[in-house]
Amino acid sequence: MLCQNCGKAQATTHIKRVVNGDTTEHHLCSQCAEELGYTDMFSGFAPLSLSDFFGDFLGDINKKAIGAKVQRCPRCGNSFNDIVRDSQLGCSECYRTFFDKLQPSLERIHGRAMHNGKRIAVNKTESRELTKGEKIEQLKAKLNEAVKEQEFEQAAKLRDEIRELEGSDIK
Repeated sequence: MLCQNCGKAQATTHIKRVVNGDTTEHHLCSQCAEELGYTDMFSGFAPLSLSDFFGDFLGDINKKAIGAKVQRCPRCGNSFNDIVRDSQLGCSECYRTFFDKLQPSLERIHGRAMHNGKRIAVNKTESRELTKGEKIEQLKAKLNEAVKEQEFEQAAKLRDEIRELEGSDIK
């Protein structure tokens, strides 16, 4: 394809723009692309470290906190300045020691400041473990639902799990 600007050289740069839902495409040779200001968008970038990338999340937090009196974590000895510089907490005690300074960033990054763990909170009354028979009945109900919904891969997994539970009686 020839350059749409000069019409002479082979097009090597392809530019696609979407403005208010309207898409336009331009095919330019390298010389015309450079003249029009379309250069390598990645040139000039040095390799970035994680602290460069995440540094802004913690870097704008309460810059006054990095001032004169340095508070340190009693367990690992990190200061808040160390955390901001490295974008990394030293230990679990750092959360407690610097919570008031970390809270705005944690909420901005995660949507909340308290970690709830990987498991969903369960009522104490529901925390008893199911018997093997109850597990099998529960799996059979899920199997019937999967078949009804035509989710056959899930149904096969449930079938195998039921067989495994029922087969453990034989041993």
